[in-house]
Amino acid sequence: MERLESIQFDLAEYRITLQFPDDKAPLVVHFDTPSRRFYFSVIALINAEMKMRSRPEYVHIRRHQKILTRLDLALSGKNASKNAEGMWAKINMAWRHRLPDLESAAIFKVLDRDLIPPYEKGGRYRYQCSETECDVWTGLFGYDENNKWRFKFAFSEASISLNNISLTLGDLRDNVAWDAFVDHLDIPSTTEKDLNQSMVAAKAEIPTLEQPLQGKTRAAIWSGAAVATAILITIVVWRFALPQAPDQTKSIDLRIAAHPSSDKPSLAVLPFDNLTGDPKQDYFSDGLTEEIIAALSNVPKLFVIARNSTFTYKGKPVKVQQVSEELGVRYVLEGSVRKSGDEIRITAQLADAVNGLHLWAGSYDGNLSDIFAVQEEISKKIISALQLKLTDGEDVRVAAKGTNSLQAYLRYLQAKEFFYRHTPEDCTLARKLAEEAVALDPGYASAYYIQSRTHILDVWFGTSKSPKASMAKAKQLLQTAIALDDGYADAHAFLGWLSVMTKQYDKALDHGEKAVALNPNSSESHMFYGKILTQVGKYQESILELQKAIRLNPKPSNVYLYSLGLSYCFDGQYDQAIKWCERAVRQEPDALFARLFLALTYSLSGRDEMARVEAAEVLRIYPRFSLVKFSKRCALQDKMACERVVSALRRAGLK
Repeated sequence: MERLESIQFDLAEYRITLQFPDDKAPLVVHFDTPSRRFYFSVIALINAEMKMRSRPEYVHIRRHQKILTRLDLALSGKNASKNAEGMWAKINMAWRHRLPDLESAAIFKVLDRDLIPPYEKGGRYRYQCSETECDVWTGLFGYDENNKWRFKFAFSEASISLNNISLTLGDLRDNVAWDAFVDHLDIPSTTEKDLNQSMVAAKAEIPTLEQPLQGKTRAAIWSGAAVATAILITIVVWRFALPQAPDQTKSIDLRIAAHPSSDKPSLAVLPFDNLTGDPKQDYFSDGLTEEIIAALSNVPKLFVIARNSTFTYKGKPVKVQQVSEELGVRYVLEGSVRKSGDEIRITAQLADAVNGLHLWAGSYDGNLSDIFAVQEEISKKIISALQLKLTDGEDVRVAAKGTNSLQAYLRYLQAKEFFYRHTPEDCTLARKLAEEAVALDPGYASAYYIQSRTHILDVWFGTSKSPKASMAKAKQLLQTAIALDDGYADAHAFLGWLSVMTKQYDKALDHGEKAVALNPNSSESHMFYGKILTQVGKYQESILELQKAIRLNPKPSNVYLYSLGLSYCFDGQYDQAIKWCERAVRQEPDALFARLFLALTYSLSGRDEMARVEAAEVLRIYPRFSLVKFSKRCALQDKMACERVVSALRRAGLK
């Protein structure tokens, strides 16, 4: 198949644009009627899923029943399916037969490129594509011969990478654009009941997972519960509306305020490129990036985006303007690292994304033993370029300066790399490397912190022989880290969360308050403190903290999303609660707690049928779920609130 240069999904105009390497006008496929827009959205959904997973793989379409039913009702108009089985049938027929037919399928319009400006106003109803174009388009619609519900957009066969496929909605891009598109679909109120009934009626027909749950279940369960350790995609604040009945030339009226502005200089540090040519050295360039983020985060006069969000750009060719728009920052730092033996070369440049100016650039050649000084020097240069004056007593605090041992520091960086992979095997390796770092420098607080997190991961993965002992060990390690460095914000935050789990509420609040005071730029500190506030019944305060966490980490793991949803739920704001829990489920459909809290919210808000659907999903993910065990672990300080939660989940069908 001939190579493509790019594919763009315009969610505002319902158009797919294929750009070929030559200079001629691109091929533009326009889905110009209500029923056709639904088919466009199916293709866009599959691409959004692949971009979220960062790999070209099959998407099991029937696991997205709720969102597809919503899309069908909102976009298909009078041609919306009357039940879920009708919807599945039309999706299957379209994907396998009608969509791949570029020449004659009456499911879209190929716009005329002879007009000036080209393809802007439509043109002939049929455009006779070239043989190459037809072949490329046809080849994009792949499906699994062994499972008729597994689809993929086979762009890789056209020699195009995932990075060259984009979903846009005004200034929004990719999964941010997709989430905004879905969130603002206008479903007529008369069909809301049909949506719920359709979901329930078709539930029994949804196929089970292709592979047995045994052996995979724990990883699937706890991937959603690995609090503040997962690295994933975001939602921020938008205001725009989709027209209820737009004609084919009318686009969405966008009124977007992508992110709340900060009264401080806002900065994102992109992952420094590893120029060694050896992927095994990524831990060093990634570690350097994280330490610079950590150093800058400790400057109260700055607003610094969290590592979890900036690392979503790793390995992707992005412009600083795109980063600025998607993360809501003005300044972007980029850099590279070349390491050969003990020799290193580090380059960095700071750009003002608003006006395109480069504020500062520098390069450093030296020995690995100088790495700590280089990190601090880069951080101070950034502060100087932003014309920030530090007050008396303030300085740039680099996390790595907790040790003077280069070998301990390198093992710590490797431990963090394995830890962020979130598998039982990598967790074991991370703990071993962190233990080696401590052996090399018993006074290294950061190494104790990473160790503590691995013990909690053991509990969440279900690989701990004694969860009680693992919890105690994690707590001990955190206390050691804090004894060595009482200004370690993330350690205070995590210890606060562990204190909640052991129902030591006053200690939990003390640690949470101290964490956000020590580092107002730490998204994890705000996230954990927000969860602590939820557990002690301060729901409105918890909502504010979790909103701050998501602003600092605009591409968060789903624990941020469902935690905010849970706070809204307990505060009685059920529509907001459903919105955030549904986002968590869309981001990670097999996340146990996202499904569980969505079932809870549905039940408490009186949406009993939807609650039962989500409860069934909980049991699909974790068949051994026990409401009795869950009730014993309920950490809410208000015992009556615990009873209310258990009662609501029981009504949803959990036992």
